[in-house]
Amino acid sequence: MSFPSKRLRRLRTSEKFRELVQETTLNPSDLICPVFVQEDLKTRVKVESMSEIERLPLDDINDEVGTISDLNIPAIMLFGIPTKKDDLGSSAFDENGIVQKAISQIRKNFGDKMVIMADVCLCQYTSSGHCGIIQGEKIENDSSIETLSKIAISQAKAGIDTVSPSAMMDGQVKAIRKALDDEGFSDVSIMSHSAKHRSSFYSPFRDAAECAPKFGDRKTYQVPYTNAREAIREVETDINEGVDIVMIKPALSYLDLIAETRRRFNIPVAAYSVSGEYALVKGAATQGWVDEKEITKEILYSIKRAGADMIVTYFAKSAAKFLQES
Repeated sequence: MSFPSKRLRRLRTSEKFRELVQETTLNPSDLICPVFVQEDLKTRVKVESMSEIERLPLDDINDEVGTISDLNIPAIMLFGIPTKKDDLGSSAFDENGIVQKAISQIRKNFGDKMVIMADVCLCQYTSSGHCGIIQGEKIENDSSIETLSKIAISQAKAGIDTVSPSAMMDGQVKAIRKALDDEGFSDVSIMSHSAKHRSSFYSPFRDAAECAPKFGDRKTYQVPYTNAREAIREVETDINEGVDIVMIKPALSYLDLIAETRRRFNIPVAAYSVSGEYALVKGAATQGWVDEKEITKEILYSIKRAGADMIVTYFAKSAAKFLQES
């Protein structure tokens, strides 16, 4: 009998040995927790399509951020649901808007103990549900980036650390960077949703944030999932415009783009493990078809292995708990 000369199983003989040679690590400090805050809400509202995810009233924000902080998660991503919507998305840049109030409250109560990030987009705030300003039935690029800049400035005035434009308008990073610098907010960083794909994985988020488009779709501004080179061009464009962190979104079906971005560019890379990824796991776990803890770990480790420095994920709190237990 011929025996194998190379025995890779030698490195797997015990748990401690496996820990010693483990190549990819995942910690709560790698995670960013999304938070939904809704204007004029009195009590928490469950998001039916996303088990354990809730829309919060402003009065509950401090408790929620405290829970996140206690889990050693260093950052949150705020999404606002306003009471009023209009064609211009005016409440998105209102200095007394729901996100702006939440930022101010968190900053006052937590100081620098939590990195505060917030979405910069219009879909939750426009009557159309689109991510930009509508002219006729066209999403108009240049007036949209002017509005996105207003949103970023209003968030900076409230005390934001990082603005996160997700509208996929051409030139949005350049416009926001200039606007922030001109207003004296040069320390506010930008984490752009640089390669945000036209994806069916966003459906539960649209339920959570009440932002489904009222007509048409988002194919004219979000990246086709068929076009890897185009996605990398979007990332490179944002880098050239002065972005601080690039993001690939969604994560699990786009691991190749995370890896390619890491290979090509020397810049922090974020990945957004989106609502559909979360809902699929939760749904399967509820039926007993998968082990939720193990499959969550496998997904998040694969995103890190592909090259992401940080992960925005709805699993943030549950993942932080079992990472600290292990």
